[in-house]
Amino acid sequence: MNELLTLTIRQVRTLFAEKNLSPLEYWQAVEERIAAFEPHVCALYLYDAESARAQAKASGERWMKGETLGALDGIPLTLKELIATKGDPVPLGTKAVDLVPAPADAPIAARCREDGAVIFAKTTCPDYGMLSSGLSSFHKLSRNPWDLSQNPGGSSAGASAAAAAGFGPLHIGTDIGGSVRLPAGWTGIFGFKPSQGRIPVDPYYVGRCAGPMTRTVEDAAFSMATLSRPDWRDGTSLPPNDFDWLDFDVDVRGLKIGLMLDAGTGLAAEQEVQDAVLAAARLLEQAGAEIVPVGPVITRAMLDGLDNFWRARFWGDIEAMPQARRDTILPYIYDWAKGGADVSGVDAVRGFNQTIEMRKTCGKLFTTVDAVISPTNPIVSYPAEWASPTNDPAAPFEHIAFTVPWNMSEQPASSINCGFSRSGMPIGLQIVGPRYADQFVLKLSKLFETLLGGMPRWPEPPLA
Repeated sequence: MNELLTLTIRQVRTLFAEKNLSPLEYWQAVEERIAAFEPHVCALYLYDAESARAQAKASGERWMKGETLGALDGIPLTLKELIATKGDPVPLGTKAVDLVPAPADAPIAARCREDGAVIFAKTTCPDYGMLSSGLSSFHKLSRNPWDLSQNPGGSSAGASAAAAAGFGPLHIGTDIGGSVRLPAGWTGIFGFKPSQGRIPVDPYYVGRCAGPMTRTVEDAAFSMATLSRPDWRDGTSLPPNDFDWLDFDVDVRGLKIGLMLDAGTGLAAEQEVQDAVLAAARLLEQAGAEIVPVGPVITRAMLDGLDNFWRARFWGDIEAMPQARRDTILPYIYDWAKGGADVSGVDAVRGFNQTIEMRKTCGKLFTTVDAVISPTNPIVSYPAEWASPTNDPAAPFEHIAFTVPWNMSEQPASSINCGFSRSGMPIGLQIVGPRYADQFVLKLSKLFETLLGGMPRWPEPPLA
């Protein structure tokens, strides 16, 4: 493991400023790590090492002249394949989409490019970003760096695998039901879903957010100043902020933190997962927080309603597609989507209304607590080849009951490693804060990271 890859973005920037490290030298360390892991984890799409070297060299010249573009100048990063970059196709993880070059950078890509970041690849996702899996009809199967037989989760599958494998310090994913946090939990990294609109996205949609996926809380926080700059293309984009994203000072003495071990529906949390979350709760309690058991915020009716609404919406997107193209969609996704043909307009609206019900229950809970902790994922792991933890298109969302409510309530939530299973797989702790309290969630996450003694060890490169 090259020691350079263990440094935070701030530490790397300090070496750049002191001229003790060039962006090109740093990129070469990342490139070597990619060479060791990528053939096994298959996390990247449109990986362009030659372009990265050129970007890093240009950044080095700016650092030498003292004319850097922004906070991420010279920092290698990836963007989830769903985040458009000008001139590159956006296949949406599926063979069914025509590979047409994007006419412009999406907001996140634009902000990163404005800051001089080294965008060296996109990361893989499943068809239409609709699975918590590394399985795709277009991309190679993405795998978990901790155990190649296991799934990295999704839909930000490649981003989580790349972050866990050490492909540079910053990877940006998207999240509408847990797609940043779920894979972060399964790969032992830190994933942050901010409040709705904090990081502008295009296209935007109810519950759709983007967020950093990193090895440390600090790196995620560091990226927020860049990523949270507003963009008119996102109608939910929040006003400009002048937050000190690196202010981690927090005193939890007297804070009420709700402990949620029962999601209310879906897959029950396995015992190993519960034990790891309970251990995390004890650490926060020892730091002075009051841990209060709380009940679930989602019901079977809410989850099924959301399922109906999403099926109907997606079927509407693909219904007019030629049959030959529809047949190229991953069968699991296509089988799920076909159920949307039988959802009436009234039932689709009823399904959508369940997102409002989630918002109500989440709001009510936060009248009694300052934060909530829970498992990120209910289960420890599942096979790489599976489309979801159930691998059943008739029951596709049984694993998102801990995560999806906070998308619908627009509240910030993170996933941070809180231990390992007996099988050696990471376990994620979810930390949720009040709406717009993004800094608060990052502060609690940083405190927990410190209490735990830092993020976990790195996975070793697979044997050839």
